[in-house]
Amino acid sequence: MAHEPATSYIVLVVDDSPETLSLLTDTLEEAGITALVARSGGAALSLIDRVTPDVILMDAVMPEMDGFEACRQIKLNKDMSHVPVIFMTGLSDSEHVVMGLEAGGVDYVTKPVAPNEMLARIRVHLANSRLAQSARIALDVAGRSLLAVNRAGVVLWSTPQAAALLKRALGVFDTEAESWQREVRPRLAEVVDQKVADRVVVSRGQASVQASMLGEASAGEFLLHLSDGQSVDDPTLLKQRLDLTTRESEVLLWIARGKSNRDVAEILHCSPRTVNKHLEQIYAKLGVENRTAAAAIAVRLLLEN
Repeated sequence: MAHEPATSYIVLVVDDSPETLSLLTDTLEEAGITALVARSGGAALSLIDRVTPDVILMDAVMPEMDGFEACRQIKLNKDMSHVPVIFMTGLSDSEHVVMGLEAGGVDYVTKPVAPNEMLARIRVHLANSRLAQSARIALDVAGRSLLAVNRAGVVLWSTPQAAALLKRALGVFDTEAESWQREVRPRLAEVVDQKVADRVVVSRGQASVQASMLGEASAGEFLLHLSDGQSVDDPTLLKQRLDLTTRESEVLLWIARGKSNRDVAEILHCSPRTVNKHLEQIYAKLGVENRTAAAAIAVRLLLEN
C-alpha cells in the first residue's frame, strides 16, 4: 500500500551516537521526510526555538541532559505540546518505559532501531497528531472551556474560553508563574488523580474556577472542563429565570433532557401524577401548551448560560 507523501514533514532526531544519527537520517530522507539533527538535549532545546518539528525521536540516555529531562523541557513550550516524542534506548526496563511516558513521550522503542518499524510508528503518530490538532480547533470553535493537562497538572493546551475564564479569576493566565506552580497545578493534578467533578482549582476573593475531569484524551493527556465557581447550577438557573418552584425547575430540567414523565417520577422519587401536576403549573407560568414548547424554552436558557 502506498503511503501519502511526507515531504512536508520534519522529524528531529536527538541522539549522541553518530551511527544512530546516520542510520535514521538516511532512512527518513529516503522516505521523503526532512531530518533535523541534535546531538544533545540542550542542542534540541535550542533548535526548537527556531523550528517546530512534526515528530521528535529522542535518545533516552545522553550525557549532561538525558532524554527524559529534555522531553520535559520541550513540553513546557506550549507551541511544542502537541508534538509527539518517541523515545529510543537500549533500556527495556519497565521503570524507564514509565519515565519516558511520564516525561511526555508517546512511544518507546528499543535499540538497535529497526528503520521500517520506526517509519511506521512515525506515520501513526503523525496521523494521531493531525487528528488531535483538528479536534482542538473544533473545540475552540465550539466555545467550550476545556483544559488539557498531564498527570502532574502541567497545562498542555487550553481553549480560548478556558484561558479567558482563568484570566478573569487570576488577573493573568500564566502557567509559569510561581503562584500557579504552587497553588493551581497541584489542584489540577488532584482532579486528574481522583477523577472528581467541580473541584475548586482557583480561588481569588469572590472569583473562583472549578474543574471537572472529563477523561483521558490521549496517552498522558487529560481533559478537564472548567466552570465559573460563581455560576448557578441548571435547576437554580431555571428557577430564577422562569419564576418556578424548586421542584418545578427540577421537573423541567429532566423534561428538557428528554426524560419521560415516568422517568422523571423515578428520578425525583415521586408519582407520575405528581409530575403531571407540576407540568401543568409549568405550562401556565411559561405560557405554553405542551412539553415540547416548555423544553425548548429551557434548552435555550441553558445553552445561553
